[in-house]
Order: sequence, then C-alpha cells, then structure tokens
Amino acid sequence: MRTDPAGTGIQSVLMLSSLAVNRPRPTIRAMTAPSLLREPRFARTLVLPALAPAGPLTSAARLLAEALLGDMGNRWRHTQGVAERAAGLAGPLGVDADLLTAAAWLHDIGYAAPTVATGFHPLDGADHLTRYGWPIRVAGLVAYHSGARFVAAAKGLSELLAVYPDERTVLADALTYADQTVGPAGDRVDPDTRYAEVLHRHGPCSLNALVDPDRGPYLRGIARRVEHLLAAAV
Repeated sequence: MRTDPAGTGIQSVLMLSSLAVNRPRPTIRAMTAPSLLREPRFARTLVLPALAPAGPLTSAARLLAEALLGDMGNRWRHTQGVAERAAGLAGPLGVDADLLTAAAWLHDIGYAAPTVATGFHPLDGADHLTRYGWPIRVAGLVAYHSGARFVAAAKGLSELLAVYPDERTVLADALTYADQTVGPAGDRVDPDTRYAEVLHRHGPCSLNALVDPDRGPYLRGIARRVEHLLAAAV
C-alpha cells in the first residue's frame, strides 16, 4: 500500500474504522492510515452528523473524507451535510445505505489538493479512489455525480470519465439528489435553489452555464424521480 499523505488505502482505513466506530472521533488531517492511531490529536473529539450505524464502507469513507477535506471549511461542512442527507434517503428509497452514504462522504474529495490532477473534481476524486483500491462502483458514483458527464464533455474529459461505470440507478439518483439539496455550508435547500446558487457562483461564462441547457433538465428530472419515490414511501 502507498504511504504518502493522500494514500489512505481502503484496507487500512476499514481496519481503523472498525476500531473507531462508537468512540470519540479524532481530528484527522492528511496523513497515512497507519499514523492515525499515533496522532496526538486522537483524543480530540470532532462533532459529526448523527447518522444511522455506519457500515464498513461508510466508516472508511468518512475517515478518508475527513483526512482530505476536514480543514477545508465549507467544503467539509457541505460534505457532512450531503452524507447526512444520503443516510436519510437510503431507507425510504430502498437502496444500499452503506454504499450510498460512503459515496456521499467521498463525492467531493477531488477538490482536495493531494487528489487534483485534471482540475475536474469528479474525475480526480474517482481516480484517487481507484488508485488506492476502492471499489469501482464507489469510484463510478463519485465520477458521475450531479451530472458530471455534461461538464466532462465540455472540458474534453469524456474519454477519461468513461473508464468508470455510469450506473444511472435509483442509488445514483439519490447521491445526486443529496448533493443537490445541501448548500455550500451544509444547509438543507431545495434543488432549484441549490442549482441556481451553483450557476451564480460559477458565473455566466462558466462551463456550468455552458452545459445548463442539458444538465439543468437532467438534474430536475432526477429531483422529480427521487421526490416521487419519497412521496410513495410515506
């Protein structure tokens, strides 16, 4: 296994996460997995969302996300909010809670400096996960979340993205819906408000604006499908 600070491999993290569940959470920065238990800050408590009991993928994903994003301010708050939202969607939608919540914790790791290669965070996050042995399905969910394929096409990265599975399932829709109903600071918002904020933040000349005629309807379609399923589950 690689030992650089960004290389928290899944096998080591899974082992550590099994020790860490149901005890105070450490403050973890970018470090190798074997160093976590030696870190003096292990005794310090990090307040995280109150989620259902985590499965092994979720526990590992939370540790890796914290290592990469934990000191990135709103990016970390958004990630926490998306993970909490995803955990709440899994049961009503009847999907694998461990897989969905793990993907939610990891969906934005491509913004962390140790992962950046192309500058396109869904692809960089997926590549990082693949490099360190995470399941290809997790990497695929990260690669395609929130209509990433439209922006990838505009950036000329479709061929690189295509190495990952684009599953287009209810679970994939749930990940996108979780991302599209949590604002930049982790606050719960409706999908239209979230999408309008993204367009405004990136600006009228951005790739997000360029692909809006295709990506906008795609995201609204996901929101309609998920909300229909949620209403039927009540």
